[in-house]
Amino acid sequence: MPTISVHPEGWKVAKGYANGMIGEGRMLFVGGQIGWTSQQVFEAHDFIGQMSQALRNILDVVETAGGGARDITRLTWYVTDKADYLARQGEVGQAYRNVMGYHFPAMTMVVVADLVEDDAKVEIEATAMLPL
Repeated sequence: MPTISVHPEGWKVAKGYANGMIGEGRMLFVGGQIGWTSQQVFEAHDFIGQMSQALRNILDVVETAGGGARDITRLTWYVTDKADYLARQGEVGQAYRNVMGYHFPAMTMVVVADLVEDDAKVEIEATAMLPL
C-alpha cells in the first residue's frame, strides 16, 4: 500500500509538506544525513548543495532497503541558518523536487545553533514505510 497524505477538511493547504501520512508495511528509520558524500567529503559548502546531498543520501538508504521517495513518510530538518533557508525558498523547492520529485511527506523544520560536523549547514532524518 502506498503512503497517503492526510489533510483535515477546512484546513488551509499545506505547501511543500503533508500534515499527516498513512502507510502500511515495514518501517525504516533513517539517521540524520548531512550534506557530505558517501565518502564523508563535503563537495558543497552552501545550503542548497548540502540539502540536495543530504536528500540524496536519504534516498540512497531508502532505496537500499527496497523503497523509493514515495515511501518516505516523515522528514525532520535541522538547519543552522533560518535566514538563509527562508531567503532561498524557490531554490529549496526546486532542489527538493530534483531529488524527491513531487512527494511531500510530513515535515518538521528545527533551527539549531550548530551541528556536530563543523561544515554541515543542514541535517535531515527520515522515516519511511516500505512495502511488505
